[in-house]
Amino acid sequence: MVLILLSACLAGEKCRYTGDGFDFPELRRLVEEGRALPVCPEVLGGAPVPREPCEIVGGDGFDVLDGRAVVLDVRGKDKTGIFLRGAREVLSAAKKCGVKLAILKERSPSCGSSMIYDGTFSGNKIPGCGCTAALLVREGIRVYSEENYQGNIRFG
Repeated sequence: MVLILLSACLAGEKCRYTGDGFDFPELRRLVEEGRALPVCPEVLGGAPVPREPCEIVGGDGFDVLDGRAVVLDVRGKDKTGIFLRGAREVLSAAKKCGVKLAILKERSPSCGSSMIYDGTFSGNKIPGCGCTAALLVREGIRVYSEENYQGNIRFG
């Protein structure tokens, strides 16, 4: 049995900043079968639902981990601590469960694995990953998104 770490919003949990979630039936089924562990780093870090949109300013998730960038909400409030705390909580859960791979929400300042917003709240995207994705990658966990997991992961 493969245990996958999964952004909870991809399995329909209403934990996004907007207060909603997505429904990817195949991913939801993995949770229902006990083969995926749903997590929301932002909620685990202490953020409410719904919440102000946030973006990484000054780099990507690796830069946030290294103290070279911050996570701000749309009003300019620093939310870096919430994002770092959430990333650590997700990593702790992954280690406890022996997780070796994750499917995370692309473009999220926590979960984006190859693309995030550029920090201007203008809808512009840049290559990079979110804080949680960066921490998982550093710890040797393979990270995919809802856009590229198919063909890369076999669910058996």
